[in-house]
Amino acid sequence: MHGPYLCKCATRMATTKGTPEMSSSANDVRPDLTGKVAIVSGASRGIGRGLALGLAAAGAAVVCSARTTADHPNDLHLPGTIDETVAAIRAAGGEALAVRCDIGIAEDITALVDATVAAYSRLDVLVNNAMAPTRGLFPDTTEEMWDESMRINVRSLFLTSKAVVGPMREQGGGSIINISSGAADPYITGMPPGYVTYSVAKAALERFSTALAGELAEFGIAVNALRPGAVKTEMTVRELGEDYDWTGWTGPDAVVPAVNFLAVQNGNGLTGRILESTQFGITWP
Repeated sequence: MHGPYLCKCATRMATTKGTPEMSSSANDVRPDLTGKVAIVSGASRGIGRGLALGLAAAGAAVVCSARTTADHPNDLHLPGTIDETVAAIRAAGGEALAVRCDIGIAEDITALVDATVAAYSRLDVLVNNAMAPTRGLFPDTTEEMWDESMRINVRSLFLTSKAVVGPMREQGGGSIINISSGAADPYITGMPPGYVTYSVAKAALERFSTALAGELAEFGIAVNALRPGAVKTEMTVRELGEDYDWTGWTGPDAVVPAVNFLAVQNGNGLTGRILESTQFGITWP
């Protein structure tokens, strides 16, 4: 989940920037991902599920990871499991594998990457989408809440990237895509109450992405952060209600073109960037 208020801010900023449109729309370019293997975390629902379906439709074999499986329902009682996402991909003629993974646990991450390489003998793309939407007023935020957010939202970036660099480096390159949020934007002031911890985690994600890109470029690995904008998901509906005015919001599939484009990047291409999905084909690439 990527905070509803901040998604709206990101969309408003994206549609008011004065950058002229590019001469050709990158949205018309549909990368062929045949032969590539991608891991998508948080793939049981929402943006993660949409990205998994989109990558598979472009030809990639997709390893869908999350904590929620048929045998392990989620605590919030939200619909969707990675088993269902895999079934949807296979029903459409794609290739997919479900691997349960808690990104806050190092052993789970190692097992996820090992299972991917064992099944497909390679790993080309990592989409870090799973996160913990830790929010609370600052006086009410406990040390445990802060540590849990940093463990799941920040430490996991380090662990997942460490785990995939080996396989990617051996095959000559790959792409790491970290899903961010308008919460990380330093130009958004007057944050709504309760977003301190979440905002810090997303800001850390973006700085991690830009710093890591410089180190991994020589190995042919691209690293980018992507802000998806205002996306209606099961979580945002739970928070805001089905009767909320969803005007201007998109579905998870709207983020797919930008992610598929980033999936074919390497260390010699587009890397080290913080990008807005809503501006794909307008101000970038």
